[in-house]
Amino acid sequence: MDVRTQFALIILFLPLASCVLQIFFGRRLGPRGVWISVAAEFVTLVLAFSMLATVVLGTPMQHYPEVEWFSLGTFTLTLGFQLDNLAVAMLMVVAIISSLVHLYSVEYMRGDVRYTRYFGYLGLFTFSMNGIVLAHSLVMMFIFWELVGLSSYLLIGHWFEKDSAASAGRKAFLTNRVGDIGMFIGIMLFWAAAGTFTFHGLFEAVDVEGANLFAGQTTLLTVAGIMVFMGAVGKSAQFPLHIWLPDAMEGPTPVSCLIHAATMVAAGVYMMVRMFPILTPDALLVVGAVGAITAVLGALIAITQFDIKRVLAYSTVSQLGYMIMAVGMGAQQAAFFHLATHAMFKGLLFLCSGSVIHAMHHALHEKGDHNTDPQDMRNMGGLRKKMPITYITMLIGALAISGVPLFSGFLSKDAILAGTLAFASEHHQWWAVLFPIAGFGAAAVTAFYMFRLIFMTFHGKPSDEKAYEHMAETPAVMTMPLVILAVLCLPLFFTLPGLNPFQAEGWFTNVIPQAENLTGFTELGAEHLEHGFHEAHGMAVPISMSVAGLGIALSIIFYLLGWLNPKTWAERLWRIGLYQLSFYKFYFDEIYDALIYRPFLWLTDKVAWIDWDLWDQRFIDGWGRNTVRAGNASGWLDYHWLDQIVIDGFGRITNGLGAIGRRLQTGRVQNYLMWALAGAIIVFLVAASI
Repeated sequence: MDVRTQFALIILFLPLASCVLQIFFGRRLGPRGVWISVAAEFVTLVLAFSMLATVVLGTPMQHYPEVEWFSLGTFTLTLGFQLDNLAVAMLMVVAIISSLVHLYSVEYMRGDVRYTRYFGYLGLFTFSMNGIVLAHSLVMMFIFWELVGLSSYLLIGHWFEKDSAASAGRKAFLTNRVGDIGMFIGIMLFWAAAGTFTFHGLFEAVDVEGANLFAGQTTLLTVAGIMVFMGAVGKSAQFPLHIWLPDAMEGPTPVSCLIHAATMVAAGVYMMVRMFPILTPDALLVVGAVGAITAVLGALIAITQFDIKRVLAYSTVSQLGYMIMAVGMGAQQAAFFHLATHAMFKGLLFLCSGSVIHAMHHALHEKGDHNTDPQDMRNMGGLRKKMPITYITMLIGALAISGVPLFSGFLSKDAILAGTLAFASEHHQWWAVLFPIAGFGAAAVTAFYMFRLIFMTFHGKPSDEKAYEHMAETPAVMTMPLVILAVLCLPLFFTLPGLNPFQAEGWFTNVIPQAENLTGFTELGAEHLEHGFHEAHGMAVPISMSVAGLGIALSIIFYLLGWLNPKTWAERLWRIGLYQLSFYKFYFDEIYDALIYRPFLWLTDKVAWIDWDLWDQRFIDGWGRNTVRAGNASGWLDYHWLDQIVIDGFGRITNGLGAIGRRLQTGRVQNYLMWALAGAIIVFLVAASI
């Protein structure tokens, strides 16, 4: 077996082995047994790093092993790996975040009633996510796609004794099922047209220089692409299925980092990048429009939230919209680059928020206060002196996500914004300008709400002096992952010679297919990026720096210097209805409740009434009651009339005649002669009368 296949198998199944160990033997091993899971994740990190190193050093990864799963006549399904540069880069992202989350959780979840089970679920999730990354076909990806949904449900509802956590888990699971139904239909459409599920087979089917099985069927390919994209809409929390992600913050904060910042929600983006060569221009336009709406929507909602994790949740929604929009614009390379950088700085931000929440919870407990919300930023303030490591690392994460120069987010976000400008320059319709407007607008709002979070949490005066006295930096096992992720938020790795992802000879140019070697319809959909990307990039940099600076400046004026009172402006915006739109999340939950949930429940009540009261009770049970009545009547007739009167009557008559016959049989000859004579006389008289 090839060493690359061996590494891939170990990376895939080692987390599953740790899951089985913790679920079935966790209690016997005790709390120290979780270090086995931590060690397993770091082994996968080492293996993923070794494969990435070969790519960085210039050896492309192109390995596609597969085996037959089962065959039904002409239908054969295989299992295999698509182990290329893209998969290796994504494996590295998953390994980094998963291993650090495991390490962080050792202290964060210490004392939890389901401590070992939690680590088992983390292993199941990592196994499922690695399966998505390595999948060589849509069917294999869909299998692991559903396993990711299951494991996320288990992790979100880890504290299921809380109604809010249990409801959040159900909401996430059911909302994702909506998108997954569309994805499954899209997979079947691809099979119906191309007769294959594998990515290579589908790429060949749309190759304009080859068979092109989709010739004359661009509408079918567009519909199939959009339906598969529905899976990404659900998993990556895109409009209109974004509603589950903020509620999923009810799970433990390390779960929020692993699932809802860096890996699970990025699965949809990864799939769209993987599928990019077979997406038509019309499908890409739908993808870009959904991403643009999501980017703006998430950013606008985040600016009025006070729960520190909810702010980051809507930030994640917005950043995922950025990535999806980039795919739609044809900047698939920039989309994946932002996926990688976002995993580092958003993972850092979530773990920093967990550090703050952990310290706040401890301080409030020491104070004896069990009612104050440790996640509400209005209960914080001035924490930079008490938690210097958390403050510095979270500031680095905020600078990175805001797109400030010298941080990784600046490179990837500017690449996306350059893609939107290139798209607008190549498409002269008025609506094309909306994409760069959405991109730059969301960038400005992102910088504003992120530094609003920094200033409300770490600057100013403490809102609770007694709790502030008990505040302290979290243990080293929690701060170590923060420092590592903060280092990864610096652009050093991406800007050294040969490591710049957009350098002509850089390693990243081999990760995502370029326009000149894309096949089929995507060649037309991506050509605008080739024509205008470099020129647009030069234009995007100063505009991006300006909007980021504007957002940070406004945040400083409102929340650090206090020149403008946030409460006063909130009241003004409230009077004209704008603040409510953001604060109440544009009423999406209320609208869905009014238009979907309640009508659906009303319909199910009516259907249940028809099924139970009408069909079962009246029709089915009515037939039963009538059958019983008919049976009773039939039984009465059978017993009292047929048996008692007819059958038994004939018997009684026969018995009577027999009794008479017995009297006639006396055995005396004279009696027989007398009866014979009497009979002869009767015969004679009858004959005479005739």
